[in-house]
Amino acid sequence: MDLSIVVPLFNEEASLDELCGWVARVCRNEGLDFEMLFVDDGSTDGSWQRLTALAAEYPELKALCFRRNYGKSAALNVGFAHAQGKVVITMDADLQDSPDEIPELYRMVTDGDFDLVSGWKKHRHDPLTKTLPSRLFNRTTRLISGIRLHDFNCGLKAYKSELVKNIEVQGEMHRYIPLIAKWAGFGKIGEKVVQHYERKHGHSKYGMSRLIKGYLDLLSITFISRFGKRPMHFFGAIGSLIFFIGFVIAGYLTYTKFFFAAYKMTERPLFYFGLLAMVIGTQLFVTGFVAELIAQSSRNVGGQYSVKEKINF
Repeated sequence: MDLSIVVPLFNEEASLDELCGWVARVCRNEGLDFEMLFVDDGSTDGSWQRLTALAAEYPELKALCFRRNYGKSAALNVGFAHAQGKVVITMDADLQDSPDEIPELYRMVTDGDFDLVSGWKKHRHDPLTKTLPSRLFNRTTRLISGIRLHDFNCGLKAYKSELVKNIEVQGEMHRYIPLIAKWAGFGKIGEKVVQHYERKHGHSKYGMSRLIKGYLDLLSITFISRFGKRPMHFFGAIGSLIFFIGFVIAGYLTYTKFFFAAYKMTERPLFYFGLLAMVIGTQLFVTGFVAELIAQSSRNVGGQYSVKEKINF
């Protein structure tokens, strides 16, 4: 199969008819062998019933429905696992991403040999309450990751199949897929300016809570990517340093005890600081040792999401 289009959705019933028709028309005009793979993230409106009806009209449509809302990352993770195309394109279901971008994104992966191509909504039709936090988020991510993308959070992206089969996204980490891809060894990342439309139906799911979660996930993914396979390098190094500081303090106090009898070790605050440093240092070192054992013996089991119904699987 040439192309898999993965669409995570939550309460987008009003957009699905137009979206399916638009995607199918573009892909058929390009002569692509494709599938539209919708992942319903526990919608509470009539989205699943609408997909069931559309499946009779579009044989390329496949869909899965979660029993509850797990989040966009979970929907993408399951969509990636089921995608069969040699190129995978993700897009949002709210009609703000244009399916007309699909052919060029597809060619950039197949002919340009990019591992990942991220859309850049250069001219956005969103309120300032959404665009300003997004700009701050993108600048921070560029600084930390070293990846020169303008819009990490754009839902319109194209991937080589090999890439999506070798990564896993959780929490709010879908916005960090370029970063995850880079650390997984897929370093050829491109960018394309894409058309962005105003939302026609419903309302944005983006809010301040997602911004906060996004930054927390950035810290998590930075730590995991650097120390997830070698936690002893982090906890052991910090623990050893703190223990050494405590040991030096203890040595200094012992010296003053023997050569300056007027000093009493236990009456000096420095004594308790040194003792605390050695205890904390030992605990961190042991934590690193235990984490190392867990990292070496455990296996990452992902994708454990409860699927209620399927269409065309």
